Formats: sequence, structure tokens, C-alpha cells
Amino acid sequence: CDLYKLLTSLDTKPKGAGRIGWNFEKFLIDRNGMVVARFGASTKPDDPAVVAIIERELARTAGVEG
Repeated sequence: CDLYKLLTSLDTKPKGAGRIGWNFEKFLIDRNGMVVARFGASTKPDDPAVVAIIERELARTAGVEG
């Protein structure tokens, strides 16, 4: 699948490139369709690092850089 190839090839922070290890691995994708972060299955959706990136991207799309 092209999406799988794309997601596993990107060197995203904090996890980096490589195979998707489990079905709860998380990819954060911005409004332009670009992957901005990747987290492993053990990272909870409300982890401060995940929330910080979501808030950063929401601020960016609202025109507020932070």
C-alpha cells in the first residue's frame, strides 16, 4: 500500500522511520497532509508530547506561530 510505504519511510520525530510495530502507533498529520510526528503504540493519545504538537499545529493553522 502506498500509504504504508510513505508512513514507514519518513524520518519523523520522535520515533523515526521504520515499520509500524503495532496497530495503535500514532501519526500526526497536518491540514496539508504532511506527517508532523510519529509516536509508538505505548504513547497515550493524551501524552503531553502529543498534545503539545497538536496545539502547535492548531496555532500554526490559525496564524499564530508558537
